[in-house]
Amino acid sequence: MQVNMRSFKQKVRHNQKSFKSYLGKIEKNPPNKLDATAEKISAEVWQEVDCLSCANCCKSMTPTFTTADIKRIATHLEMTPAEFKDKWLHYDKKDKDWVNKKQPCQFLNLQSNMCSIYEFRPADCAGFPYLKKKKMVEYIHVHQQNISYCPATYKMVEKMMEQGVKAVKPK
Repeated sequence: MQVNMRSFKQKVRHNQKSFKSYLGKIEKNPPNKLDATAEKISAEVWQEVDCLSCANCCKSMTPTFTTADIKRIATHLEMTPAEFKDKWLHYDKKDKDWVNKKQPCQFLNLQSNMCSIYEFRPADCAGFPYLKKKKMVEYIHVHQQNISYCPATYKMVEKMMEQGVKAVKPK
C-alpha cells in the first residue's frame, strides 16, 4: 500500500509520545511470547506498507557501515575501501561508526526510491526496520527512534496497541 508521508508525519506528531511510552512499558515488563507476536504483526504490517513508496529511511537516516560492508560495496564499485570511505563516508567518533556523509543516501534513486547497490547494501539496511528481530525487547529502543522515521515501525506499534499487547504487571 502506498505510504502518504504527509499523513504519516501528522500521525507521528500526534502519537509519538504515547507510542514511545507504550514501548518503554513493554521493554520494562515484556509480555509472554512477545517475539512470536511481533512476527505475526510484522506479517500484517508488510501487507499494508510499501517501502518503495516511502524510502524515508534512506532519505533521512544513515546506516552504519561495517568493515565487511565497506569492503563488499567498494569491491562492487571497483574502488578500494579507503577510496570508498573518503568519497562517501564520515567516521562518527562519538558512536565509533562509519556513516554516510550526506542525506539522502548517495545510493538512493530519488525517482524510483530504489537502492542502486541493493544486492550489496549494508547489513544495517538489509535488516531495517528490525520488526521481527528475535529478542524484540532488545530492539525496543531502536523502535522508539524508528517510529518517527518508518511507517512500518509506526504501524507495528499501532497494531500492537490495537491488539491489546500489554506489558506484564511486575510481581
